[in-house]
Amino acid sequence: MTRRRRESGVAMVEFALAGIASIFLLICTFHLSMGMWNYHSIANAAHETSRYVAVKGVNCRKPGQTCYATVANIATKFKYFAIGIPDDQVNVTLTTHSGTVTTCAPLNTCLTDTTIWPPTTNNDNYIGKNVTVEASYGFRSPLLFFWPGKGSVNFGQVWFPASSTNTIVY
Repeated sequence: MTRRRRESGVAMVEFALAGIASIFLLICTFHLSMGMWNYHSIANAAHETSRYVAVKGVNCRKPGQTCYATVANIATKFKYFAIGIPDDQVNVTLTTHSGTVTTCAPLNTCLTDTTIWPPTTNNDNYIGKNVTVEASYGFRSPLLFFWPGKGSVNFGQVWFPASSTNTIVY
């Protein structure tokens, strides 16, 4: 009987030592997985969007063909591929071969832009010219407060960059 009284509360102490640490690790694993998914989504969206733009060159603007792209089309395509990423928290930059830049900061500001892209200035829409789609997303997590690494980490936020360059083929 006295032994049982001495062991009373041992389970609570063991849980306090091991259980709380285990729950913290489980939550950290979940948030790390979310961050990895968001980074992959941004990188995939940048890649697929640059592939989409690469087939919208000068030959799409010939009479009888209507396959040109507007900034709104490109922003919508990026939004489609960036699964689970809010369009008001992603910054997208479109850059041509000559360095002409179109910025959507945030992405939802370009969803109604009817400017044809890539532009015809400097022959940026010709076959063999490069187009680049860059994106950045601020991932927020309460666990990032404890992150000891370097980089552009604010309180609970780290920026995920992504970039893809393709050559116009059509």
